[in-house]
Amino acid sequence: MKVTPLDLRQQRFKTVMRGYDRGDVQAFLLEVADDYENALRDNDRLRQDVVKLEAVLGEHRGQERNLRNTLLTAQKHADDVRENAQTEAGLILREAEGQRDLLLQKAQARLEDVQREIEGLRMKRREVENDIESLIRTLNTTLEFIRDQDVRSRDERLLLHRPRPAELPSPAPVRQVDITPKADTGS
Repeated sequence: MKVTPLDLRQQRFKTVMRGYDRGDVQAFLLEVADDYENALRDNDRLRQDVVKLEAVLGEHRGQERNLRNTLLTAQKHADDVRENAQTEAGLILREAEGQRDLLLQKAQARLEDVQREIEGLRMKRREVENDIESLIRTLNTTLEFIRDQDVRSRDERLLLHRPRPAELPSPAPVRQVDITPKADTGS
């Protein structure tokens, strides 16, 4: 049986002899009823507070779940971004290495071309030097021939002006020298 404050206020006891003082009992019952009513109000208020706090707790738990999910999502996103950045960095690095290798190959090919050109120029220089030396020799030979011809011509003119038939030397055979320059066949 549940007793309410109203039950306590309306409760009546039988009168007996030598029983309790009715006024004291009524006063006590009223005081107990007031305290009980206050206790019930406090209990209701506390229940309402518990309901509110449970609602707040539920909200906090929901926010905590959301925060955990957000943190997990943020961590996953950060991991994805890091992984993508590492992948992209790897791709950029491989591309840069490929470009480096291509540039090195081109530079090596260009170096080989330049070395071939230098060697070709050295060969042409040797050919030109040989041609110039040959031309100088030919010119020296021609110059010597012309000088010899001049000396012979002068000697013959002198002999013509002073003929001595007994002392005349027999004419030396005339040596012909080709004075035409050689055609360049080297390049």
